[in-house]
Amino acid sequence: MDTPLQLSTFESEFRVRPDDIDMFQHVHNSKYFDYVLAARYDQMERCYGMAMEKFMERGFGWVVRTAHVDYKRALTMGDYFIVKTGIDSIDDKGCRVKFSITNKATKKICCDGWFDYVMIDMATGRGAKIPQDVIDQYLI
Repeated sequence: MDTPLQLSTFESEFRVRPDDIDMFQHVHNSKYFDYVLAARYDQMERCYGMAMEKFMERGFGWVVRTAHVDYKRALTMGDYFIVKTGIDSIDDKGCRVKFSITNKATKKICCDGWFDYVMIDMATGRGAKIPQDVIDQYLI
């Protein structure tokens, strides 16, 4: 990936649902991945002006290549939380999206980390070069 950039970050708010809870009565670790992916889906359209559907119309999709999550404290049933994401780096091979998930009531970070995404050609399932217009759209 290219050198990290100082790009915009965006926020999406969600609430912990009953099906997010594990046997220890807090959010299961896998759900944090879902929260980040849901926030990116929301923010792609609302904040970047290029929804996932636009990529699919062009025959492209995004997949997670690598994910790093640093868990700090648990979310529990009914908690409202903020998922803050932003592109850390982007080039024609992929992008790194940094994130944090914060408990809205306590203002404490529950987890943070990053996801490396690669673009794929939907017809072949193989990696694809990210078009320059897409890179330009996401450099805000």
